[in-house]
Amino acid sequence: MKAFLKEVAEDLNARLGKDLHHAAIIFNNKRPVAYLQHHLAAVIGKPFWSPSFYTIQEFFAMSSDLKVADSFTQFFTLYQQYNLLLKGEGGKEIPPDIFYPVARMILSDFAQIDNDLVPADRLFEELEDIAVIEKDFQHLSPEQQLFLEQFWTSYSTGKQKKHQEQFIKMWRRMPLLYRAFHEELELKGMSTMARMYRNLAEGSAGNSEFIKPFIKGKLVFAGFNALSKAEAVVFKRWNEAGLALFYFDTDSYYMDDEMQEAGLFLRKNIHHLGLPNALGVSRPHMRSMVKEIKVFRTQGHTAQAKLLQQELEVDYPVLDALDTTGKVAIVLADESLLLPVLQSVPSHYIYEGVKKELPLNVTMGYPLLASSVFGLADLWLSVQSAYLPGKKLTVNYRDAEAFLSHPLVGMDATHRNDVLSKMLLMQQTEIGPEVWKEAGVLAGMFFQPAQSGAMAIKGLQDIFRNVLSVQLDAGLLRQTEADLLIAVITELNKLFDSLKEYAATLPLNFVLSLMQKAVQGIAVPLSGEPLEGLQVMGLLESRSLDFEHLYILGASEGILPQVSVSPSFIPDSIRRAYGLPVIENQDAISAYMFYRLLHRAKTVSLVYNGQADDSTTGEPTRFLRQLEFESGYKFSYFEQSQPVSTADRKHLDIIKTPAIQAVLNRYLEERDSRPILSATALTTYLNCPVQFFYKYIAAIKEPEAIAEQMEANQVGSMLHYLLENFYSELKKSGPYITADRIIVQKESLAKLAKEAYAAVVFKDSPPPVFEPGGMQQVILAIVMEYARVILEYDERYAPFSLLALEDKVLLNFPLQVAGKQKSINLLGIVDRIDQKDGITRIVDYKTGRDELNFSSLDDLFDQESPKQNKALVQTLFYTYVYEKNKNITGLEPNLYLVRKMQKDGTLFYQMVNRKRLHLQTVELELQKQDFQEKLQNKLEEIFNPETPFIHTTQPENCQYCPYLSLCGK
Repeated sequence: MKAFLKEVAEDLNARLGKDLHHAAIIFNNKRPVAYLQHHLAAVIGKPFWSPSFYTIQEFFAMSSDLKVADSFTQFFTLYQQYNLLLKGEGGKEIPPDIFYPVARMILSDFAQIDNDLVPADRLFEELEDIAVIEKDFQHLSPEQQLFLEQFWTSYSTGKQKKHQEQFIKMWRRMPLLYRAFHEELELKGMSTMARMYRNLAEGSAGNSEFIKPFIKGKLVFAGFNALSKAEAVVFKRWNEAGLALFYFDTDSYYMDDEMQEAGLFLRKNIHHLGLPNALGVSRPHMRSMVKEIKVFRTQGHTAQAKLLQQELEVDYPVLDALDTTGKVAIVLADESLLLPVLQSVPSHYIYEGVKKELPLNVTMGYPLLASSVFGLADLWLSVQSAYLPGKKLTVNYRDAEAFLSHPLVGMDATHRNDVLSKMLLMQQTEIGPEVWKEAGVLAGMFFQPAQSGAMAIKGLQDIFRNVLSVQLDAGLLRQTEADLLIAVITELNKLFDSLKEYAATLPLNFVLSLMQKAVQGIAVPLSGEPLEGLQVMGLLESRSLDFEHLYILGASEGILPQVSVSPSFIPDSIRRAYGLPVIENQDAISAYMFYRLLHRAKTVSLVYNGQADDSTTGEPTRFLRQLEFESGYKFSYFEQSQPVSTADRKHLDIIKTPAIQAVLNRYLEERDSRPILSATALTTYLNCPVQFFYKYIAAIKEPEAIAEQMEANQVGSMLHYLLENFYSELKKSGPYITADRIIVQKESLAKLAKEAYAAVVFKDSPPPVFEPGGMQQVILAIVMEYARVILEYDERYAPFSLLALEDKVLLNFPLQVAGKQKSINLLGIVDRIDQKDGITRIVDYKTGRDELNFSSLDDLFDQESPKQNKALVQTLFYTYVYEKNKNITGLEPNLYLVRKMQKDGTLFYQMVNRKRLHLQTVELELQKQDFQEKLQNKLEEIFNPETPFIHTTQPENCQYCPYLSLCGK
């Protein structure tokens, strides 16, 4: 079956012959040009002079001597004229950031009024007063009057009158604003595209002779559907003068059925406007063959692209890419799927055992939003927004890290690591000028605060010019990135030109928002051959084109057709009265674009998202349901589903290979420098042997990072550091600690807390002067409060003698490993040893959610038990190691749980018959012996070559594990 554009080429050649080169061929968009040129070349079969090709906007713009004003020029012109009207009314000027969303609605309304030749004065005057509207609009039907009432009842009763008054004032200004806006643009030598349409239709175009060069040929309009009133008037005039040819791509399927919305506008064009279709009567393309339509339901938005990848891998070799002209297309009804599709489409396919490249052509344009260029621009805008209050010259460390790590910054890796290391060392969440000045010229430009809107635009332009120059010199810039950088610089230049006369009065935050709006809509075309390979396009770009094999993505109700409408100051009822676009127009346009794709297609795959969200219902487009009911096509339905494994999860235990055993054996070597095993290492093993392996055998460390929120273990380290220094100062004057001495020493808590913070956060290189910021002040307050809880308890416990603080003790512990006698060094770091009334205590501080209650020693060492008490294991570990090292007995283990010690005390206990039995009352020495046996068994298990490191079975043990992503649980 012939493609529409091939039929156009044959007819043009037959009608115009040698005068073809005098013709102007006008399309809705540029995409069909290459296809028609291809078909003309094939039909004529020899070299020929090409006709001129235009889009409808380009062609109509030739009718005016004025330039088309860009969106920012239109906004600022409207803003200026609106404030002049307010000033004339004695009112206050409206700020630009408040007016901007209003201006977009006004400009949209003005464009529609001009496109559809509506008398602006009359329309807005009739809207001026709701009472006049309700009384005088005799030409409205009862249904239209009901629409009008619904417009007002959308507001609450209490606010309705106020909103009516505001709208009436707005409508009253509109005729004056409409005239002033267009007059001011003309003074600047500019106009809107819609105004040019209107002038051409009303016979007031500045260059009405622009069609003369094409009179010997014809004005050829191909592939049009919905026409504005301005287009309809102009087309009809040229048709009656015998100057134009119209090629409408129609099908009797919907043209002969008045109920079919797809033919709504074409029926108007041909039957009511009298624009003849040069191709003759509509033919039954859609019913000429039984089409196969596959319908795929996916679970998720981007899943549609993944499904496409699977289908292409199956289908494309069959389609034979050696001749793909006009054959295969991916049409995106939802254009946000472009990036997932580009990431999913395979670059090659296998055909008859040969690997072949899969050509891809995308002219939708690669969006700036998906590029690293936008990432850099967005980061700069965020930094400048953070500067806006004007009270700081620092940036969040995350922004600084993002800049240094950005690929377009091009910083040498060594230099970047040096700067990042300095930031890490300082541990400041806010980074000042002293850091970025060391990061190079671009960093100095990037983090320079803009003082005005003009400076902001110039600043971002200079940054991108620097990036472009450096990256080009280094040969690192891809073509797409270079195109995007140039496009951003150009767009910012347009914005600068538009606002330069207003820049002095515009708030900086508003200019920054305009800059973001200016760049986020940028897209650049990707390279490709429009006639070869796989074509990727949006629904609008598919107009006039035909493909044999179609993949339509985003075919969901709510997207095809769209349910959203542009906001407007003109109520729906008034729009209907004046023939302005309404939601039904949008539905009819979408229906035509969808049905037109089916004219000559052989196979069609429709893919939709089966999950409901804000934009879709989770149902396929209604057009699919219509086809099911009336077309007689063959439909096949498929459900995308991910296989769910019902098998038990296999834990990948870590076997002790010779390499692993070699690391373990270092702990058992008889030398002074051998590794030592701490209480923390033991409790880590009890928590999860695999975690022990990662931390102590594989020696995988968590990367250091700036602590924006302090970790719980760091707070605990600060508390230990503070209490050690607190009691060290007291001990200098004597080991006998009284309550009075503690009370006096508590006056130094703030100083000690600050020193503890610096020591823990800055480690070996604390800054000479440290001034804590907001979050740091909070941390210091928490640490001091924890310290007060402990010290208040000690005041009540005093007097006591202080024997040792943070005492490190080593114990050589015998083991049996693989039948051989070995030993290991155990390390105990005791927070505090004190003595009172003949009782020597070993004290351990804890700030977490530990418990004094324990069930039994058996549970302590049972890795499958949910009743472990790691705090007791550590305290008994310290007690055992200290007693054996010092050759003493009778030590009493005490645990200072900051969160619970005021209520529960510091002694471990079991609940027996609802009574609390402390560890001391259940034969402490026997418990210590039992602990030694269980400790030995567990240590021998760690070093046993036959015992693998296995995963814990307790889910709560994994909750805060830093190695969770490694083990895959």
